[in-house]
Amino acid sequence: MRVNRILLSSSLVVVALVLQVSVLARLHLPGAVPDLLLLTVLGLAMVYGHVGGALVGFGAGLLADLAPPADHAAGRYALVLCVIGYLAGLIKPDNGRLKSATGPMVVVVVAAIGATLLYAGVGALVGDTAARHVGLGSLLFTAALYDLLLAPFVVPGIMALARRAENDPLADTSSQAKKADISSGWLSGGTGLRIGGQRAGLKNGLKVKAVRARTARAGRIKGVKRL
Repeated sequence: MRVNRILLSSSLVVVALVLQVSVLARLHLPGAVPDLLLLTVLGLAMVYGHVGGALVGFGAGLLADLAPPADHAAGRYALVLCVIGYLAGLIKPDNGRLKSATGPMVVVVVAAIGATLLYAGVGALVGDTAARHVGLGSLLFTAALYDLLLAPFVVPGIMALARRAENDPLADTSSQAKKADISSGWLSGGTGLRIGGQRAGLKNGLKVKAVRARTARAGRIKGVKRL
């Protein structure tokens, strides 16, 4: 990943984790907790693609695993967000720009349900049965609901920041414009000809030369006949 991606992703992940632990987790909402970290990973993955999304997801999940008050095995949430970031990056829109809000909202709901199921499945493998006591159905419904309500305020802003830091479309167009300016300047400066503006003058000059050549040839022919 490039330096601007690493700096932006690290900053957004840290801010999202701090807000989730210090604010959202203390709201004591029924069921699940709104997953601001998951939404951050989704927003970045839909701009950076599947590889960048997997890397961001793994780093964000590992940070959440190690940050207090984490009470689960380290690497569990890193695996979940790594998979979610990779899958979200596979449906990256063109140039990282959203054409409608329907697709991202569906992605958020599927990611919330998938992350909850994957987290509970990994927990069952390591002997964590907390999801059974809370109720998996309630966790799935509240996780999807909370993330869906929070997504319009988070995902578009994160994608806009990622696009501005990435700046790929603007960089491509500006580089093409610079190449065109350089090539036109080289042609006009190196050959003494201006593109488009003096094509007519070039044609007129060629016509004058042709007329002069014909006149000189006719004069030579006349001189031969006189001899």
